[in-house]
Amino acid sequence: MTSTTSSRRSDARANRAGILSAAADAIASDPRASLDAIARRAGLTRRAVYGHFVDRDELVREVLATGAARFNAIAEEVDDADSRVALARLASRLWAEAAHVQAAAAIALDDAHVAETSAALAPLRRRIDAIVRRGQESGELRTDLPAPTLARLIEETGRMVVARVDAASATARSVAVRAVLSIAGLSWTEAAALLAQHPDLEA
Repeated sequence: MTSTTSSRRSDARANRAGILSAAADAIASDPRASLDAIARRAGLTRRAVYGHFVDRDELVREVLATGAARFNAIAEEVDDADSRVALARLASRLWAEAAHVQAAAAIALDDAHVAETSAALAPLRRRIDAIVRRGQESGELRTDLPAPTLARLIEETGRMVVARVDAASATARSVAVRAVLSIAGLSWTEAAALLAQHPDLEA
């Protein structure tokens, strides 16, 4: 392989990564962002985008897959023994991926991608369910709701916060974490006390 060929491949990978990042940002701001809008955000022409993706739908699927892979990896890494801290850490770390989280939330609301979204995020959902079950068994989380229902409510709460809160806000991560803890059964004072012991969860 010549250095020129290697350089071209490197540029192509960089362009593709740039397109995916631009698409995530664009879709997070506008779920119906056009291919032209995405191309402009990436600093490329529409034709250049077509050089990497057959159409907008393929690009959206790749954005979803990329984001889901990040989310699922984060879920695997969260292993706090205290289920309350585990849920807070999961919410906090997912929020760090704000653009991808918001893009995934927007895609999830599109009927055309419901099945894909569900399949792509299955590992994350299983992790939330496992944390909830463990937390209910230990008495750390509320037990007035079945574990599957509570896990789904936690997921939906996170999605609602993503959709309603400005990701650029300095308090956005704190709002997301506290909302999840509230649905999980903690009072606002209990959540505040827990987060005071783990300040990194809101940093």
